[in-house]
This record gives sequence, structure tokens and C-alpha cells, in this order.
Amino acid sequence: MQDKTPALFISHGNPMLALDKDAGEEYAAWGKRLPTPKAILIFSAHWEEEDLVFGETRRHDELIYDFYGFPPPLFQVQYPAPGAEWLLSDIRELLDEQIPQRDRGLDHGVWVPLLHMWPAAKVPVLQMSLPRYSSNRALFDLGRRLAPLRDTGVMIVGAGTLTHNLREGLGGGYTATPTWVSDFDNWVADALLNDRSRLLDWENSAPETRRNHPTPEHFRPLLITVGASDESEQPRFPTTGYDMFTFSKRSVQFG
Repeated sequence: MQDKTPALFISHGNPMLALDKDAGEEYAAWGKRLPTPKAILIFSAHWEEEDLVFGETRRHDELIYDFYGFPPPLFQVQYPAPGAEWLLSDIRELLDEQIPQRDRGLDHGVWVPLLHMWPAAKVPVLQMSLPRYSSNRALFDLGRRLAPLRDTGVMIVGAGTLTHNLREGLGGGYTATPTWVSDFDNWVADALLNDRSRLLDWENSAPETRRNHPTPEHFRPLLITVGASDESEQPRFPTTGYDMFTFSKRSVQFG
């Protein structure tokens, strides 16, 4: 019996990570340690819909550059990974839903880290929307219902950032990581290591939740990843530290 394909939460970083080989080295090293999956099923903080929707199923020749004010070379980045149309029927059967499909390309929450982790762009990628109004429990249960895909070589991935306050992070003038960021990041790590159920009430239990997440979309993909994990799998943290002092780079791997 083959091992389960790992389930990941990737701290996707800011768009400039795509052009920075030095900053991307820890992602590249992580990718080299991972088994090559049959396909990647990914949920990004940058695509929310009212319900579940499948994205592009053909080769990803057209990316979404969902940002502005960055240098022109960033808007020329390509990541022509194959699509994974064959996954749609498997997922619809697992979820018992007729999920619609839209010809939407990969957003930067997906292609920025994958550019370093699988630079050859040969692994098929299927993105699904993050359901905006789903509860924490519903997102966890979504991951659990999708978990059998890991037995078939499919890697389930959430892409977000464990701390994400753009206003303070970009305009706060920090020269060191403030405790309101590190305390939250450490609380999440402790919950992952010792009692994952605490994450289901993270808004009320973690320190400084509204300061770290004025809106919750960058945290919520983690709940899908955790739901897709097995209780016997201890989490590992392949990337850690902070970008611009306030954005956690902590990524999570189960399996």
C-alpha cells in the first residue's frame, strides 16, 4: 500500500517572491524533499466564492496577476502547469455535489510558491475556490472529505499566510517582529502540535486575532489542510520566520 501523499499549508509569500531565488530557496529545498504528486489540488486565500467552484482544467497558460504597483517582469512570469480535468469527477463523487467549473487561471497565492517548489511546471494543478461563508468546522470537514485523494497520489494544499495585516505590515515601520505577530504565530504552532481542535475556535482563542487577520481569508486554507490530515501525522514546519517582520512564513506539512 502506497504512503499517503502529504497535505500542505503553504505560506505563499508576497508576489515578489516569484522573482527572488534567494528568498525562494527554502521553498525550493522543501519541494525537493517532497514526493512528486500525481496532481495538486489547491485552495488559495486569493479566490473566494459563495460556494465551491473548480478553476481552469486545461494547461495554465494564462495566470492571474492579482496585484498592482509591482515591476513589469513580475507580470511576465509564466507557470504553464498541466490541468487536472480528470480530478473533477473524483471530487464531485467524494463531496456528492455538482460543483461548477470556470475557466479561471491560477492566482499568485498558487503560482508564486509553486514556481519555486516545482519549477518545471509538470505537475497537474487544479485550483478550487475557498467558500467564503463556510464555518471553520465546515472547512475542516471539507478537508476530511477530500482526504481519500491523498491515497491516490493527489496532494491537498492550502495557500495563505498565518499572519496577514497589510495595513500595519506595510505601513507600521517595524524594525523587528512585534509580539502581537509572534504570539499569534506561536499559538498556531502549539495548537497544531498539541490540540488541533483549538483551531476551530481560533478567532476567539488565539491572541490578537483581529490585528493579525482583519479579514480571515489567509488563515482559512489552513483549516482545509488540517482536516485532510490524519490524527497520527505530526506536523512539520518546512518554512518559518517572518517576511517584513509581520507576515509569518510558517508553512505546515502533514505526512
